[in-house]
Amino acid sequence: MATITAADVNKLRQVTGAGMMDCKKALVEAEGDFDKAIQNLREKGQKVAANRSDRESSEGAAVSFINADKTRGVIITLNCETDFVGKNEAFVTLAKELVEKAINFSSKEEFLASDFNGMTVAEKLIEQTGVIGEKIEIGGFEILEGAFVGSYVHVNKIAALTAISAPIANGDVLTKDISMQVASMGADTLSYKDFDPSFVASELAARIAVIEKENEEAKRLGKTLKNVPKYISFSQLTEEVLKQAEEDAKAELKAEGKPEQIWDKIIPGKVQRFISDNTTLDQEKALLDQNFIKDDSKKVGDYVKGFNVEITGFKRVALG
Repeated sequence: MATITAADVNKLRQVTGAGMMDCKKALVEAEGDFDKAIQNLREKGQKVAANRSDRESSEGAAVSFINADKTRGVIITLNCETDFVGKNEAFVTLAKELVEKAINFSSKEEFLASDFNGMTVAEKLIEQTGVIGEKIEIGGFEILEGAFVGSYVHVNKIAALTAISAPIANGDVLTKDISMQVASMGADTLSYKDFDPSFVASELAARIAVIEKENEEAKRLGKTLKNVPKYISFSQLTEEVLKQAEEDAKAELKAEGKPEQIWDKIIPGKVQRFISDNTTLDQEKALLDQNFIKDDSKKVGDYVKGFNVEITGFKRVALG
């Protein structure tokens, strides 16, 4: 029987990332043959992966990487089954190694087929499934290019990228802030102007249906009914609609007995509240139309204008 030294075990650990006992066992079974020991660990990973293929892998680590000239960024999630493994230092280190390699590829499929120290990334994940004993896989994978790209990662659970139209001195601050906004609030598009009218109409119909059903139950229980919306996007607030909101505000002030000389100070605020109450879709799905999380007195679009650049793109990945 071949003599297995500590140096042999450590060498195998460095190559595979497996634990000390797993490496020692693999070397013993391979009678000291290093390549065979690696193969044994991979075969173990394949068996474990097959047995756990139907397991949910909603925990893990979300990570980001930006290239040297800050014109390209990548975010991925390395998924596993439990939060315990997801927080493990070795697991997070692997995620960071993977995302640095991912910067060179345009799709998850290309990345999984690429080389990782003599095996493909997909094979590495299978190997690690055997080592860790949980299903390990790449979940989210997003690439973003631009004149300047920055990122934000929230406690290794959510990662986001933002691209702006030009490199600027404080580009890191802007792209981090907007990426933080994207990570926190999510968004589907830049502006309400991007919404197709049919999409807005279908969203409104769906929301009305939900509220009407909730109101039926509330009425049965004697509870306060919710207002049924007529509008959910600024794209629906025509000049005529806004003019009517102003007239309604005047009528309300008159009914309250407020003197006309102060109406001009009150009406703009009432109209603005009307707009806020009737643009919920924009606030949920249009990045520039959301309230800025670091200063909710302004919209994201207003914050960006202060930097004299435009947001050209954003991406987000999240666990769960």
